[in-house]
This record gives sequence, structure tokens and C-alpha cells, in this order.
Amino acid sequence: MLTLASTFKITAVSIRIRIEEDFVLRIHRGLPRDSPNTSPYFSQPPHTYDQYSISFSFIPHRTISGKSLVFGNDFEHPVRDRIPPGFDAAFGIVKWAIDPGLDGDVYADKPYLYGNALSSINILSVGPKVDEKDSLDDLTSDTGKDGVAITEGGFGGGQELREALNIPANAAARQKWFLGGHDRLENWNWEEGRVYKADFFNPYLDFNEFALKLPGFSLKVLGYLGGEDYLRHVHITASRPCCFREVTIMLRNSANSSNRYVLKEKDTGEVLFVVVFTLLPKEQVEEGEANAEQSKTLKATELGARADPEFEPKADDLD
Repeated sequence: MLTLASTFKITAVSIRIRIEEDFVLRIHRGLPRDSPNTSPYFSQPPHTYDQYSISFSFIPHRTISGKSLVFGNDFEHPVRDRIPPGFDAAFGIVKWAIDPGLDGDVYADKPYLYGNALSSINILSVGPKVDEKDSLDDLTSDTGKDGVAITEGGFGGGQELREALNIPANAAARQKWFLGGHDRLENWNWEEGRVYKADFFNPYLDFNEFALKLPGFSLKVLGYLGGEDYLRHVHITASRPCCFREVTIMLRNSANSSNRYVLKEKDTGEVLFVVVFTLLPKEQVEEGEANAEQSKTLKATELGARADPEFEPKADDLD
């Protein structure tokens, strides 16, 4: 069981995934069944080619060093037996072309891939310092709005803070700037009581084929997770404040698997924010839905019986 830290206050979260409809079988790949297969977020530049987004707003409850806060993936168990051929080549491409600051060990007993948050997070917006009594609705509400994308920069004094530290205004330039040396990371603090907005996204992890699609290289990983090469899930948006959010993905003939994104303090090992993508077997999902439908039918039958004027309650009927 994961214990989340009280170091951060997560004020809003939005998770978006682009999932295509199967036009041959006319099956929408979503859970819940009536969930949309995309978000207005993906119709606006620069997100027209992105496959997913994890955006969140947060306020540190204590100051954290810029060199200590990392974002990435980790597992609580070994995955070395599920690493597909070609992964090392793919990781090399990621480090060369996408995130040179990424580091990790996927063959460890507790594998991980982390990058410093200042260079790994795609969009960073710095806000004002606030008190506990201040209303955060106007400061962070756009993070949870489905069609709204966070923009790079600052507000409420945050832009002036960035300029004082000579941080580039452009998102890609800011990521590259923080890769330029440890002194830049050390000069930055995630300040206690300050509002930050972040968005992590990319076009490389395709949830329709569960494949990693890199420049000049494609790696399908679903077969190595125990499932057929057929994905049947989902778009979901989480807009309420939380520290933990789970996105469930349904597969055919698959054992349970999960991919975990974490924001954590490297120096202490404290986990601050978690998003878990869970792959569920199709049979397990359908069994759960059937049980839920049966329970609903029984409840409706019972309510109908009680509405009958000739209904006589049992002696132990507490209703």
C-alpha cells in the first residue's frame, strides 16, 4: 500500500489519453463505456500529435531543492523478464533525442526511470505565494478544465521570479537550460507556499497499440505484458483535487500490469504524487460489469416488490 506525502498539496489534476475507435468492430475502447475517445486538449497546438497528458497544480508545504525533485516511472517489483528486445536501443534514442537528463535502471529489483522535474516536465508555470486561507479556484481551476492547456511562463509574480534567475521563457529552452549544469538546479527552489502548474505529455507512447513510437523506431510492448496486441480502453479526465489517480486499461487475455508515474523527492525517497495506468484482463472487467448489472437488477426487483401494496415485510427486515 502506498502512503502519500503531506509535503505537497495537489490542487488540481487532469489526465487525458487519446484513444481511437475501432471502426471495424464499432467498439468504443473506453471505460466507463460512455467516456469520450478524445479531449479538446488534443485539438489545439502544440498538442495535436500528443497521445496523452498528465497535468497538475501543486503547492509545496516545505521548500524542496531544485536538484532533488524528479518525475518519471517506477515499479515496486522487477520487470526484467518483461523487457522487450530493442528496449536498450529505444532508451538510447530517448536519451539522445527527447530527454538527455533521463536516468534509471530497468533491470533492478525496483526498476525506475527518472528525470529532474525542471527538465523533464514539458510545461511549467510559476504562480504566486499563497496562504492556506486563500482561495485557489482562480489560480488552479484551468488545470482541471478538459479543453484548457497550461502554458509556459508565470503569473502573480512567478514570471518575475523566472526572469530574476534568467530562466528562458520558452518551454523547450527552459528544459535545455536546466540540463546545463547542477548549479542551475541548485539555484532553484520549489518554494513553500508557492503555486506551480505542470504538464507532462508526448506523442511517443501510443495507447491504441501500446507501443513506444520514437523517431525512426517503433517498439510494441503489449505482448510482453501478457496481453494480445489489442487495446480496448480509455479516455479519462480527473479534475478534482487528489494525490493519487488510477487510469484503468482493459486488454484481452492479459495478466494485471501497471505503469506508474511519480513525482518524488530523490534525496528522501518521499513520493509526492502518483498516477497509475493499470492494464486489466478483458474477462475480469466483463465479469465485474456482469456482477454489477446483476446486483442492480436484484435491487430493482426488491424495490418493485416493496412498492406492491400486498408486500409484507419480514420480521427481521430493518427497513
